[in-house]
Amino acid sequence: MTDAINRAEVDAIIDRIGQEPEHLIPILQALQAHFNFLPSDALQRIAEKTRIRPSDITGVATFYGQFRLQPAGRHTVKVCIGTACHVKGADTIYESFKRYLKIGPETDTDKDRLFTVEKVACLGCCMLAPAVQIDDITYAHVQPPKVGDVLTDFLRAQDAPTSEPSESPVTTPAGEVRLCLCSSCSAGGSGAVHDALRDQVQKLRLPVKLRTVGCSGASYQTPLVQVLMQDGRSFHYGRVEPKHVRDLLLRHFRPQHTPQRISIALQSLFDRIISDEGASDPVTRYAVDVRDGADAHYLNMQTRLATQDAGECDPLDLDAYTRHDGFTALRHVLSDAAPEAIIDTITRSELRGRGGAGFPTGMKWQTVRAQQDERKIVVCNGDEGDPGAFMDRMIFESFPFRVLEGIAIAAYSIGAHEAYIYIRHEYPLAISRLRKALTLCEDQGWLGHHIAGTDYSLDIRLVEGAGAFVCGEETALLRAIEGHRGMPRYRPPYPAESGLWQHPTLVNNVETFALIPWILRHGADAFAAMGTRSSKGTKAFALAGKIAHGGLIEVPMGLSLRDVVMQLGGGIENGRQFKAVQVGGPSGGCLPESLADIPIDYVDLKAEGAMMGSGGLVVLDDTDCMVDIARYFLAFTQQESCGKCTFCRIGTRRMLDILERLCTGEAKPGDIDLLEHLAHEVQRGSLCGLGKTAPNPVLSTLKHFREEYAAHLEGRCPAKRCKALIHYAVNDRCIGCTRCAQRCPVDAIAMRPYEQHEIDATLCTRCDACRTACPANAIDIIDAT
Repeated sequence: MTDAINRAEVDAIIDRIGQEPEHLIPILQALQAHFNFLPSDALQRIAEKTRIRPSDITGVATFYGQFRLQPAGRHTVKVCIGTACHVKGADTIYESFKRYLKIGPETDTDKDRLFTVEKVACLGCCMLAPAVQIDDITYAHVQPPKVGDVLTDFLRAQDAPTSEPSESPVTTPAGEVRLCLCSSCSAGGSGAVHDALRDQVQKLRLPVKLRTVGCSGASYQTPLVQVLMQDGRSFHYGRVEPKHVRDLLLRHFRPQHTPQRISIALQSLFDRIISDEGASDPVTRYAVDVRDGADAHYLNMQTRLATQDAGECDPLDLDAYTRHDGFTALRHVLSDAAPEAIIDTITRSELRGRGGAGFPTGMKWQTVRAQQDERKIVVCNGDEGDPGAFMDRMIFESFPFRVLEGIAIAAYSIGAHEAYIYIRHEYPLAISRLRKALTLCEDQGWLGHHIAGTDYSLDIRLVEGAGAFVCGEETALLRAIEGHRGMPRYRPPYPAESGLWQHPTLVNNVETFALIPWILRHGADAFAAMGTRSSKGTKAFALAGKIAHGGLIEVPMGLSLRDVVMQLGGGIENGRQFKAVQVGGPSGGCLPESLADIPIDYVDLKAEGAMMGSGGLVVLDDTDCMVDIARYFLAFTQQESCGKCTFCRIGTRRMLDILERLCTGEAKPGDIDLLEHLAHEVQRGSLCGLGKTAPNPVLSTLKHFREEYAAHLEGRCPAKRCKALIHYAVNDRCIGCTRCAQRCPVDAIAMRPYEQHEIDATLCTRCDACRTACPANAIDIIDAT
């Protein structure tokens, strides 16, 4: 070790966490949080002090993407490159941060070691793309010219005093103001609006109860403020800014101890402001109940089961959860129902696992219960690594008690007394809220020993993932919990027969557990009455991409893709043409607009080369290149391959090589046929479900957009997306305003006021900044050939 102090610090971490193999990942996470990377001498000390082999320490430290073996900056800039962020220019954002911080191509950290810039598969804020996370603060809709402002804002926030959001203490409130502070809403500016609401309520002495609530899912309106009056009226205000808060509050509430004439004068003044600003003011534009306004489809087409009471309760208010029937199902199960009867109810509901494969939930529960082993375990798979998915994050953050209740019911039903929740480390707020929810449930007797006064006991532990997409596969996830590299194993035996530490293990995902309480309260028939013949109930989807109304939605199975995109989602943003929907993440496929009328269920989607997956829906428009989309997903799955089987490790690499050639104008005759052949071989030969489905984005785009592949073979990109196949040129509509030159990050445009500008093709990076800044539509994108 470098000195006695460092040795003592490492020893203290090990003593606090443990010395067994299953403690390795938490030890490494704690060491990295302390040192900002994993020093080699710290790794050596783990081997000396624990019962963990040096080879396992090295193997785990080099396998998971979270861990660094080289020093990093004090703060980490994580640029999301998830699907929605990718189609909105994430790569350009990444390069802009590196350029602004003067970070060269051979490193990822600035010379002062203040910032490290890295890419992350997904931040779960897809509806606010492009998204960037600096430490634990997330920024939405980041654009290249604003990266400096983002960094400045972050540093300013480090110096500002922090305070926990709190409800305003009002004895006799005249109404209630609600605001969500989940990860995505905070990224969209809800934190600043909350501070403004709190300050104005106190300053104006308003009789208002300010309450933080779980997310409504309407992320496109973030920050969304809801005002509830004593007479039952409800008002929603979308995209509120701190400057709107004072007028918003005074529209509904009269300051306490304010003379009537002054209050009337204030209201009169505000009315004049409204009449002057008209519909351009967010306060007036959304001062309606959205169920009766232009956003009606977004709410009225949804059926909320897993997300019931969205936007109504504080996520960590246990009393509010119980008032809304929370733990009713668990109490009934523990006092009046036999485990076999519970499993029969789940079986008759025809609930299928919501994690992707859609395996019948009741059958899995029954299999685990039937095993002759006294020790059985429940695992909640919250490793939401799919780019373009954020359902699990939002359910964890807004409905943690519901997930815990579902886990407890499942554990009782199969005869388990221990459970694990495996969650991505990229979700710090979800982790924090889950920890608090666990503590509250244990304190109130809903978890731990003798739950609800019965003889049944259950211990639930939270395990943070370390950044490997493959851990979404259940056998790899179990290996990670055990403290090993997350590598899938051959099946059978299945985890239901031999899972965590060779004991029968039930693995279900977050949404599956969140649906259990509703099914037990309302009955199997009520759930089975919704959906289609093969897919019952509802499904939560992450609706993102080129969509007007993005957010978390929950709809009955069987609703068509077109209804979701064009009605519930409000259509394509910016008036562009609806081109395709990418369904199911890296394991799914791309379906063209011509197939958008098919129902969303497990059977119909699979028949067209896609799959339900965990529930990501990324909408694409006519500016998106389908070959680029296929390349994006292959790059992701190839990088995330655990490397265990040759077909996935080498096959996806060869497929990616061909896609790279197609997108750079270097393709050769026969490449498309070879790509298709390799895709089928990888499907047939890969070990786990992730490898077998990795070719799906390629095969679906080849099936439905083959003409785009043919164009790339000729050196053309019809969507004008692939940078190597296009160049930018200024046409004669140029008015010489110099905005393009001011925006160009690489000085490829000389500033010539009142003259037609020119773009130096040797310097141009095709970042699109000039075209988006031009007020005269004077920038053309032209084929490079």
